[in-house]
Amino acid sequence: MTAGAGAGVTAAADVTAGVGASSALDAYLASFAEPVGYLNFGSYGPPSRDVVETITRLATAASAGVPSSGLHAEDERALAAVARLSGFDRGGVALASSTSLGLMQIAFGLPRGEVLVSSAEFPSNLYAWWRSEEAGLTTVRPLPAVPGQPLAPVTPERVADAVGPDTVAVAVSAVDFRTGTVADLAGLREAVGDRLLVVDGIQGFGVLDADWTLADALVVGGQKWLRAGWGTGFVALSSRALSRLRPVLGGWTGVEGTSRYDGVPHEPLPGAQRLSVTNGSPFASGALATALEQVESVGVDVIASRIADTAGELIARLGAVGVPVLSPIARAERAGIVVAGVPAGSAASVGAQLEAAGVTATLHGDDRVRLSVHATTTPAALDAVVSVLGAPA
Repeated sequence: MTAGAGAGVTAAADVTAGVGASSALDAYLASFAEPVGYLNFGSYGPPSRDVVETITRLATAASAGVPSSGLHAEDERALAAVARLSGFDRGGVALASSTSLGLMQIAFGLPRGEVLVSSAEFPSNLYAWWRSEEAGLTTVRPLPAVPGQPLAPVTPERVADAVGPDTVAVAVSAVDFRTGTVADLAGLREAVGDRLLVVDGIQGFGVLDADWTLADALVVGGQKWLRAGWGTGFVALSSRALSRLRPVLGGWTGVEGTSRYDGVPHEPLPGAQRLSVTNGSPFASGALATALEQVESVGVDVIASRIADTAGELIARLGAVGVPVLSPIARAERAGIVVAGVPAGSAASVGAQLEAAGVTATLHGDDRVRLSVHATTTPAALDAVVSVLGAPA
């Protein structure tokens, strides 16, 4: 084959791959139907038609008396997709109905010692540790604050300075829910050392191209950026976490011989399934599996790039009309959250104006609006935001 012919074949293959990728993205985007101005994925991501169809199919099958074993085949489908997308071993992943429940499982299963966590974390990443402390299992140590910066990001430097000989775990969010700041997981992994790094990944998993295996425990709810609906989620554990966590809150589905009803306790299962409390909803499992497979069909890198481009465009347009951006500007430091500053005390009225313009967002405090863009966000949504926030006071 001549050099020219080889180059032609390569070019043709590249074009074919590009067409395939474009077709997959088009199919992914076409499966969603949220309003144009929906910019609240940091709170809840409307599921796709595919997810809705999966739930409907499974509910219909259940109403027709399909055996539960057939319905629960969706559990394995979801777990396999979690393992593929997270990078964790299949035995290290388990389903959870929410981030909060997953964090509770970790908090109550830790070895006795100190847990380091920022007081600025989302409540689910605080109550788990507080409740564990109240039960006498762990001690919560707030990450020392940065003077004058109550929302300062959790950095490797701050963590390295704060951990001590009694620290058994450090808890952090992959993406901060207030500021949209992306955590330096590689740096935190180094700062944490042999302690457990617990990562709340709900604001980034599926839309942030990251190495999630840097965490020892990754906990994700599926109702936000994954767009799988409520009641969906998972926990992924490293071998280090599996060797240290006790199944304190584990139930009858987390042990060997679940069908032996002999009235005595059984040995916990060897993997993350030991955290299982009971059989979950196959409807939720199917929804999660479908949502994850949709992400796989496009690629996290493609979704992440599209979100980063849209967030960057929103940041630029806000800056052009004089609206301060209170979240990170640099592409590598942000995910899909953009925080716009508004005059102190005006957030409620600005929120009402946004709602009237068809924009759904979240108000944080009285001086900021959190806008969350996804791969499905269009320029029309940004037009609506700028028309309100950029209007003369």
